[in-house]
Amino acid sequence: MGNLFKIAVRNLFRYKRRTLLTVSLIAIGVIFVLGYISISGSFKNMMISQITDSMIGHLQVHRKGFLASIETLPLTMNLKLQAFKKLEGILNQQPEVEAYSPRIKFGGMFSNFVETSSIRLNGIYPEKEFKTIPLLTSRIMNDFKSFDKGEIFIPELLARGMKVKKGDMIVVVATNQDGSVNGKQFKVAGILESATGPGGRDGYVHIEDAMEVLRMGEMEISEVAIRLKDFGKVDAITRKLDGLLSGEVNKEGKPIFEVHSWQQLSPFYNIARMIDMMTIFIQLMLIAVVLISIMNVMIMAVYERIREIGTIAAIGTLPGKILSMFVMEGLCLGVIGVVIGNILGLAIIFILNVSGWVTFDFGRQKGLVLSPTIDPMNMLVVSVIVIFVSVVASLQPALKASRMEPIKALRHV
Repeated sequence: MGNLFKIAVRNLFRYKRRTLLTVSLIAIGVIFVLGYISISGSFKNMMISQITDSMIGHLQVHRKGFLASIETLPLTMNLKLQAFKKLEGILNQQPEVEAYSPRIKFGGMFSNFVETSSIRLNGIYPEKEFKTIPLLTSRIMNDFKSFDKGEIFIPELLARGMKVKKGDMIVVVATNQDGSVNGKQFKVAGILESATGPGGRDGYVHIEDAMEVLRMGEMEISEVAIRLKDFGKVDAITRKLDGLLSGEVNKEGKPIFEVHSWQQLSPFYNIARMIDMMTIFIQLMLIAVVLISIMNVMIMAVYERIREIGTIAAIGTLPGKILSMFVMEGLCLGVIGVVIGNILGLAIIFILNVSGWVTFDFGRQKGLVLSPTIDPMNMLVVSVIVIFVSVVASLQPALKASRMEPIKALRHV
């Protein structure tokens, strides 16, 4: 094996220009793939963070069936106080949970005493909500100091359309669970910037104000938003909570709770999947480039060295040895290209992080700096794929070389 490696390296150095060109193509392909994976992956993670930390949380718990009819915000599908207390007890025992926030969601009519429009509202405990979705305050378009009972946050689109500003007095009218109507006057505490996905057009009031508007004698909860200490464990904790809560059943023996992760709650998950698909497509393009480059080099190497192949075959070199020699050359090309590509790719990623060149705006948050990172596992997968394809690409020319008749090869001009 050692001799085959030495021969393969010697042969590569005999044709320096062609070897350099092939290694450069492989290295460039690796650099582009690593760069794309790091930037697109970091962008995807930042967008997910913006959505989960400013609207929906990492996961949510609802009463069974609530999410299926969430567009109508049915008050009849709220969690009763006893059920919420059970859920709260379970959440308090989970070390992975950093914070959680109960919400009462309801629809109502919004009036500035001149015009009336519909609005979706969330009744919240401000302290718990700001801990669970810490970027909510970044969506407030004016100076934010506090959020107290009797105050309301309204979405930007509604404020612009109704010509309402901070400090104005408005009225919210809602239909209660029993069908009666009740209203309450609020002071506008802030205007919320619109955001993509569920929650982008929602307003916020204190949970006790929501209970007053809906005339709730006893608190009922529409959903509980949850923030985890480690976002990477969302799927595992979702399954864990689902298992813990599946034992809680109603009088009919049916489950009370259902747990949903952010993927099931946000339409951005489909965009995240598209980014992952694009990453796979880029990797396939790399495979094609490497395959064509290596195959072209090895085919030319075979045709240019026909007499050499005939000579080593005539002195008794077995076909398997000839095959291994050419496969080793392809392997060396792949390894050298991967090593150079990985080194340069990491250097470029490091420069992008240090320089802060990659920036974008997300609503009111201007100049967010993207910090490209690469998972060592992704780098390993890309490297293994490139080296494997290098070996596969060299097989056909190597087989052709190993099957040559020595006499015909020696007569080749």
